[in-house]
Amino acid sequence: MNKYELAKKITQLEGLTNEEKASLVEILRSQKKYGLVWEDKPEEIETRLVDELPVLTEVPERAIVSESPDAPNHILIEGDNLEALTALAYTHEGKIDVIYIDPPYNTGNKDFVYNDSFVDREDGYRHSKWLSFMNKRLQIAKSLLSSGGVIFISIDDNEQAQLKLLCDEILGEGNCIAQVVVASNSAKNNAKFISVTHEYLLCYAKDKETLPTNWAVLKNNINQFNKIAKKLLNSSLTPEEIHSELLALTKYPKYYEFDHYTYVDKRGPFRASDLTAPGSTAKYDIIHPKTKKTCKTGTRGWGYSEKVIKDLIEKDFIYFGEDETVMPQLKNYLSENEKSLPKSIVFFDSQASTKWMKSQHLDFPFPKALDYIKYIGSMYPNCKATVLDFFAGSGTTLHATMQLNAEDGGHRKCILVTNNENNICENVTYERNKRVIQGYTTPKGEEVEGLHDNNLRYYRTTLLSRDKSVKNMRQLVRLATDMLCIKNDVYTEAEFCGKKINPNIARYFDNGQGNRMLVIYEERAIQLLVQLMAQTEDDGIKTMVYVFSPGADPYTDDFEDVAERVKLCALPSAIYEAYKRVLPKRKPKFLDEALREMKTQAEAEANAQQTLDFGEDNNMNEEGGEA
Repeated sequence: MNKYELAKKITQLEGLTNEEKASLVEILRSQKKYGLVWEDKPEEIETRLVDELPVLTEVPERAIVSESPDAPNHILIEGDNLEALTALAYTHEGKIDVIYIDPPYNTGNKDFVYNDSFVDREDGYRHSKWLSFMNKRLQIAKSLLSSGGVIFISIDDNEQAQLKLLCDEILGEGNCIAQVVVASNSAKNNAKFISVTHEYLLCYAKDKETLPTNWAVLKNNINQFNKIAKKLLNSSLTPEEIHSELLALTKYPKYYEFDHYTYVDKRGPFRASDLTAPGSTAKYDIIHPKTKKTCKTGTRGWGYSEKVIKDLIEKDFIYFGEDETVMPQLKNYLSENEKSLPKSIVFFDSQASTKWMKSQHLDFPFPKALDYIKYIGSMYPNCKATVLDFFAGSGTTLHATMQLNAEDGGHRKCILVTNNENNICENVTYERNKRVIQGYTTPKGEEVEGLHDNNLRYYRTTLLSRDKSVKNMRQLVRLATDMLCIKNDVYTEAEFCGKKINPNIARYFDNGQGNRMLVIYEERAIQLLVQLMAQTEDDGIKTMVYVFSPGADPYTDDFEDVAERVKLCALPSAIYEAYKRVLPKRKPKFLDEALREMKTQAEAEANAQQTLDFGEDNNMNEEGGEA
């Protein structure tokens, strides 16, 4: 019996409502022949989104705005990430280049909340709940990725196998780039059998065929490493001192790869050294480029002459830490041309970020290593990429993005999304990155210069009714103005054509660098606004104009006189269309409609089988078989 015949019998069952029959038919239609199968468990947020629409509204008092006109605009969104992703489906569809997420691993140890309750290890639907949760978010995430976009997902053994199959289904098995093993230095000594000291990083492309191919990280300077290692091993230093010396270079936060373990003798594996050398009598100052204070020298002096040191500094071959208490170290590469592909096994110090967070009195357990997220960001060739993390946690991804920009002169923009459970968004995510931008004080009382050339804007998700009354539509357009600023990357409100306009009628934004946006709330003011524009000189820069309209027409005829100077869009129609693709359906399909689709599918499958059979007969005839 095929699915259509079975569906027909379902419609004849007594004691069921049409809605119940339609649900059974829908389940029957969705049954797979191969792939990952789970019991879908609806979320409470989905129930809300059946009747409500999410919008993003700015918290202006939390905005951090740089004096630099070229500073990238970073976004922090406080709210449920399903709501935020839905809103981003309008502002950023097809615009995100890199997504990194660190979702809950579903360990059963109170790390995964579903419908306001922790999912216990003994929960019979534990994996189904996690897959339902991830599936909805990854489906939207895929729509956000640019054609050359890529997504990185951190995971461990609890859900790695399931996540791999889910990503194969959503993004396509052929778009899997790699599954990276990420080793850490945090051994679990209470393990029963084997101490697991690694997790995974799944990497998928939106479309492998359009993905930039020049992926690379700076290559390790193995020759320099071996030279220094041999010198130290022949010294009178203890193994612990040698290890400490060599470990220093690996803490350079740019590219720390597993194959730094390249020189081994009976005392163990060692790594490249810092700039001091045993027995050296060279005593001179090295001035930290940021704090302008004398760097730490230790007791052995420098391993290079002052002239060589100055030359290395000029060529940017030396890494300086956040302050002068860190020993300056040789970077683990010699030139920008020595590059290699990223490796499928990497190692990062998982304790450094934890220590930094504690030093700043920011309460967050197990933050991701800053160096690790910088490494991920550095893989992608476009240094002007837009980055998204919708499981932002402590905000490491933004911190890493800003640090990476500072190091390589990039102009990456970052969007973070996290809820405010236990005030994490306000007191940890925001506060951390505020300090990174504005500067902070170490526990020793030393001032660390901030990464000032960055803007950070804070938003919250708000829900509105999905009912399309004129009142609701007007409210949506007004509240969606902050989203339009995000969409067009323009935030500075200005006079329109030299005139102040009533903000209840329209609002105009201009960043002075070619981004202009006019939002018209009162359609009766269109004629006057067009006249103002027509009276000003055309400088060749088009203005993005959003017009409230009950339908999809943005009053094109009314803008005829300035048609070459504007790009028109009707609101809220454009928002409804974008949300329609990602929001849950409000009502189930009518039973007869579902049956018609089932019948069409059954007939198509039957026709395909007949074609296949006919083709096999032809092959037999061609090979000399009996007709």
